Amino acid sequence: MGPAELVQAAAMARRFYLEGKSKIQIAEEFGVSRFKVARVLETALERDLVRIEIRVPAELDAERSDALRARYGLRHAVVVESPADATDDAPDPENLGEVAADLLGELVTEGDVLGLAWGRSTIHMAAALHRLPPCTVVQLTGVYDAGTADRGSVEAVRRAADVSGGEAHPIYAPMLLPDSATAAALRGQTGIARAFEYFDKVTVACVSIGSWAPGISTVYDMLSEQEREHYASLGAAAEMSAHLFDADGRRIGRDLGERCITVEADRLRRIPEVVAIAGGRQKAAAIGAVLRSGLVTSLVTDTAAADHLLLETGPGPRPALERADPDGA
Repeated sequence: MGPAELVQAAAMARRFYLEGKSKIQIAEEFGVSRFKVARVLETALERDLVRIEIRVPAELDAERSDALRARYGLRHAVVVESPADATDDAPDPENLGEVAADLLGELVTEGDVLGLAWGRSTIHMAAALHRLPPCTVVQLTGVYDAGTADRGSVEAVRRAADVSGGEAHPIYAPMLLPDSATAAALRGQTGIARAFEYFDKVTVACVSIGSWAPGISTVYDMLSEQEREHYASLGAAAEMSAHLFDADGRRIGRDLGERCITVEADRLRRIPEVVAIAGGRQKAAAIGAVLRSGLVTSLVTDTAAADHLLLETGPGPRPALERADPDGA
């Protein structure tokens, strides 16, 4: 390109990329056809006269995020860089909660009902919340330990409600009970029943995912060794909100749910937006299992888990947006 062509190409590129003018407007200004403008802009890119950069915060991996969204048919997938010192047995990175808090700030609208399930990641998320439109916040599961309610999911519900200026509906009860009769009796108590009444109104939910292993699933840690072995023999690969899944995303051990204070899987499936927060290499297979369950629509994870999920060679993932139930396939 000669000097005149370079100057003209630079001027057209400035109009198009910086000033937002259309090719037709540029053609009229320079007295050429819009096809000529298109060729000049294309040449400007080829000759490195124009450079286009897509920048996101350094901790976000846009390429993996888009690949993960496409593979699993997710509405939103946000992949965060794993900490440099992360080990295979490290818990969910705390920055997952911070990113999830920002994502909820985008997804929740005024008048929504936000549901929060127990999980370390959801607790970190709630602590990182700085903005939420006015909404009602309801607890979706009992607590891991009633003695720590003020530092766990109850506090997460209160925190989210304070930020949004909306009502809070916590559940002051353990997640796991000794038997189904005790669980049923607790569900009938006024405060817990009131929270359960909101389950069908939840529009956005936030959940955590655990692998069926010690220290990676609160439900696993609450059960006896005999019970753990029993559910493992059924093929337990993942746990979410006290629901167990095999590697194909099918629910197993449904009797466990009868002993738990938690939102039912069928109700979860009807919630328009269910955001899961989970990461780390040790949870990757469990995340894949839950994604195949059709209960989750969006995911916040890290690069360690994303790399595993993108390389999985098991059963083909089911599009999350179809909310397909593997048990009904």
